[in-house]
Amino acid sequence: MTSTRHVAVVTGARADYGLLRPVMDAVRAHPGLDLSVIATGAHLDHRFGHTVDQITADGFSVTSVPMLEPDDSVLAMARAVGRGTIGMAEALAALRPDLVVVLGDRFEILAAAQAALLLAIPLAHLHGGEVTEGAVDESIRHAITKMASLHFAAAEPYARRIRQMGENPAFIFTVGAPGVDSALALDPLPDAVLDQDLGVALRSPTFLVTYHPVTRRDGDEGAAIDHLLAALDGFPQARIVITGVNADAGHQVVSRRLAAFAAARPERVSLHDTLGQRRYLSVMRRASLVIGNSSSGLIEAPALKVPTIDIGDRQAGRLRAQSVIHCDDLDATAIAAAIEQGLSPAFRATLDAMQPPYGGGDVGRTVADILAGIDIAQLRRKPFFDLPETSSWP
Repeated sequence: MTSTRHVAVVTGARADYGLLRPVMDAVRAHPGLDLSVIATGAHLDHRFGHTVDQITADGFSVTSVPMLEPDDSVLAMARAVGRGTIGMAEALAALRPDLVVVLGDRFEILAAAQAALLLAIPLAHLHGGEVTEGAVDESIRHAITKMASLHFAAAEPYARRIRQMGENPAFIFTVGAPGVDSALALDPLPDAVLDQDLGVALRSPTFLVTYHPVTRRDGDEGAAIDHLLAALDGFPQARIVITGVNADAGHQVVSRRLAAFAAARPERVSLHDTLGQRRYLSVMRRASLVIGNSSSGLIEAPALKVPTIDIGDRQAGRLRAQSVIHCDDLDATAIAAAIEQGLSPAFRATLDAMQPPYGGGDVGRTVADILAGIDIAQLRRKPFFDLPETSSWP
C-alpha cells in the first residue's frame, strides 16, 4: 500500500489564508496527501483579529509560530523575519513534511521559505513571477521563487517570468489564482444576516475598502490614507465597509486614521479588523466597488464582475482586468473621479463579457493532484535550467 505524502501549508495573514483555503481543502480531501497547517504572523496577533481562530473554526489543526514584534517599524519587520525563521525551522523539523507549500511574497513567508530551504525540504510556491512595484514584497517574491523547487503560477506571463529566472520548466505549472476558486464557489451569507453582522444595512452604493501601507514609499503614509478618506467623504450616500490593515511597517498610522473615520460616521461606515473569508466575499458580492490597494481587487473582484478602484503603486505591475481602474493615492480628486467612473452604468455595462486574467477556478484540486504526483527526488535535486541567450525580462 502506497503511503500518503505529508504536505505542510504555511499561512501568515488573513489575505494568504483566503487564497490558500481552496488548496488546503483539496489537500485535506486528497487520498494521497496528509495536511499540516502552520500559522504565523498576523494570525496570532489580536491587533489583526487573531485570525488563527478562523483557521481552527474551519476545522484545521494548527501549529503556531509567533514572530511579530509589538511596534510597526522596519526594524521590527526585519526582526520578525529572524524570529520567524527560527520558529519555522523548529516547527518543520518536528513535523517532518515531504513538501512545504507557501503563497506569495510577504515577510512572514520569507521566514518559512528560508527554513524549508536550509532543512532541505522541497518548497512549492504559489503566485510567483508577479510584479508589485510599490512593495518590498516584489523582492521577497522573487527570492522565494529561487528558493522553491515547484511553482504554481497564476497566469502564463508569470510562468514565463519564472522560466526566465532560471527555474526548470518541468516544475512550473500555470494553474490560475486559487482566490478565484473561493469567489466562484461562494455560498454568500443571507443579506439580512450580513447586515446584522456588519452593524450597517448595505444599500447601493456600497464600497468595500481595504488599504495597506506601501512599503516602498518615501513619503508620509498618513497623507496617502487621508486622500483616500477625503475622496470617500465625497460620497455621503454610500455605505462603506472597511477591513483592517496588515502587519507591514507603517500600519499604525493607517489603522488610527481608519478608526477615527469610522467612529465619526457610525451610521454608514463599518470597520472590522477582519471579516473572515465568507463575510468578506459576501460583502464583495453586494458591493458597488472594491476600493484600495489589496490584491483581492485584482483577483477575486473581477471574478465576481465587481469593479475595482486600485489606488497607488502597491499592486503596480500585476495583470489587470478591464474592471480595474487605477489612480494615484496622493490625489483625492483623482480617487473621487475614479469612483464616479466605476459607478457609471456605461462603464459597468462593458464588464459583462469580460474574461478575468487569473483563470476560471478549480485551482485547489489541480494543485493537490500535482503535489501528490510530483517526483520528490527530482525536486530535492532541483535541476537548474539554463537561461536562453535571448531571454528578456518583460
